Amino acid sequence: MLKQKLSLLKSGKLKAEDNIKNFIAKIKKENKTLNIVLHLNENAISQAKEIDKKIKKGKAGKLAGLGFLVKSNINVQGLICNCASKTLENYTAGYNATVIEKLLKEDAIVLGMANMDEFAAGSSGETSAFGYCKNPIALDRIPGGSSSGSATGIAAGFCDFSLGSDTGGSIRNPASHCGITGFKPTYGRVSRYGLIDLSMSLDQIGPLGKTVEDCKLIFDIIKGKDEKDAISRDFKETKKDKSRINIGVLDAKADKKIWNLVLDKLKKVCESQKWTNENFSLKHTDLGIQTYYPIVYVEFFSGTRKFDGRKYGHKIEESCGEEVLRRILGGREISREEFAGKYYRRALKAKKMIEKEFDDAFKRYDIIIMPTVPRLPHKLGEKISVEDMYNYDALTVLANLAEIPGISVPCGFIKEGNENIPVGMQLFSAIDHDEFLLNLAREFER
Repeated sequence: MLKQKLSLLKSGKLKAEDNIKNFIAKIKKENKTLNIVLHLNENAISQAKEIDKKIKKGKAGKLAGLGFLVKSNINVQGLICNCASKTLENYTAGYNATVIEKLLKEDAIVLGMANMDEFAAGSSGETSAFGYCKNPIALDRIPGGSSSGSATGIAAGFCDFSLGSDTGGSIRNPASHCGITGFKPTYGRVSRYGLIDLSMSLDQIGPLGKTVEDCKLIFDIIKGKDEKDAISRDFKETKKDKSRINIGVLDAKADKKIWNLVLDKLKKVCESQKWTNENFSLKHTDLGIQTYYPIVYVEFFSGTRKFDGRKYGHKIEESCGEEVLRRILGGREISREEFAGKYYRRALKAKKMIEKEFDDAFKRYDIIIMPTVPRLPHKLGEKISVEDMYNYDALTVLANLAEIPGISVPCGFIKEGNENIPVGMQLFSAIDHDEFLLNLAREFER
């Protein structure tokens, strides 16, 4: 999809100015209803005109003329980066995140900042201080979170691609609910410099797009070591034979209708490619949520101590929403001196156990599949328990805990009432096998 548009832009059949004007016009017309974009880049059209000059001279970058949305926790110089929170409602970024620098260097154009769960604390897109955004594919259903605006922006046709961040499924979860593709790279393959993170041990920036190929195109631009991010590093991926693939189907609790769609897709792909698959289970996957949240609570509490009202906006405890406050208070409690960090350390031990289980599993299987989300998205405004909300991430957190790459690709629709609700399937591969995973994911997409 993006390659075709880039061909039109390069040939002059489509001007960058027109591409950006079309997106801006669509956003201005439909955003009041969908609430996807929090802030527009007022200079986008003038920037596109400059890109057109570069294209004409043959000096333009690889993404020249494409427009993208940015989750509002990734810094874009000159634009408000508020994490969808009243705490930072007037914070204007003074610098670009590394991923933004890389995309701008290739002449992509920032269209604006996308809505999200407040400080990325949420799984539904409903915790934004500026109102939830709507799912363009199923208007009365949640779009998923926390990268809700990044996913709905693709689904609504507001941009060519978008950037999100994924702590425990925040890219893949909304991608599944919105019927698009979302990719979480291996931990460390993409710089997080400029990301206002939720949890330093788990967060990863990644692309969302209409297709796997679109995500791969953007990933190839933003990946790589960055001296400003100590955990970022380059990888040399081992080439694997695509003709002989054995797929592990992980035993995971999910709605039977969702599993049926996943297994039907798996059967078709294995028959066409002559791949094999088998069911298997892991001992500690049920501990995913219990492991994930103590880590998130402690690291989020630590990371938000800078929001004390002196340098950045307002004091967070006095200006944030319920879910953010829950995580701050939970992190404060777990971090108390009398506990001596034992719950956090236990969670990190469990994380290592899960990581080792997946490492062993990838000695038997080339990729692992399961549903992206275990249930269909609930209706906007519907009251569900905190436990049920957290369980939306039960299957996606595993990739973050194991530090492996994961991708959600559209798997089909389930009819409920008058709505056809999108469902995604999730694919994992071993650490550093991002390109391999993306290549195999294309077969499931087809």
